[in-house]
This record gives sequence, C-alpha cells and structure tokens, in this order.
Amino acid sequence: MQNQGRSTRKRTGGRLKNVRKRRKDELGRLPTETQVGEPRFRAVDARGNETKVRALATNVASVNKGAETVSADIEDVVENDANPNYVRRNIITKGAVIETSEGQARVMSRPGQTGQVNAVLLE
Repeated sequence: MQNQGRSTRKRTGGRLKNVRKRRKDELGRLPTETQVGEPRFRAVDARGNETKVRALATNVASVNKGAETVSADIEDVVENDANPNYVRRNIITKGAVIETSEGQARVMSRPGQTGQVNAVLLE
C-alpha cells in the first residue's frame, strides 16, 4: 500500500516503511463485464448494509426517446470506446453504443454496478 498523501522518503533521504498493509475493505474487485444474452444477475454486498445487484447478462434496455422512455430489446453492441474487444465479445459498459429494437442508443448507466441498462437514443 502506498503512503497516501505522504512522501516515501525521510528528510535524511532514507525510505519510509508502510505503516500498515491494505485492509480487506480497501480491496477492489474485478469489473463485471455485462454481456448481451439471457438475463443473469448477482447480488453482492456493498459497504454497510447495502447490497448491489450486478448484471452478468441482459437483453433489455430502458431507452429514452425525448420525453418518453421505452423498454427495448438489445440486439448487438456496435461501438465501445472503453475497449475495442468488448464489441466482439458483446460486452456492455457505460458509453457503449448498442443496437436496440428502437435504433442505436448510447448506454448512460453502469450495468455492472446498477444491474440495469439505461440508454439514450442517438439521432
């Protein structure tokens, strides 16, 4: 663990040792890569008493069309700036452009965090 907000050297030039190691609640997890397919979800414990629902796979998106929001079927991932390989593997992340039954839409939610896909229709 790095010394947060503190220099790693003493005034004399010697190295400072870490005060403690990383704690269990400071560890991260691997990202949930939500795929297009039959809906599958996993509930995981978040901090405190909260539970977080992660979408492992989904085929439905809430698409915003101006003033109304409709539920649309996800057909394919068209573009993903996060990683070009995500397009080949049909992985949905925030910012990805997906092909839906309503047309192409950009994902605005984080499916691996919130468990749902919210998108805005592209003109």
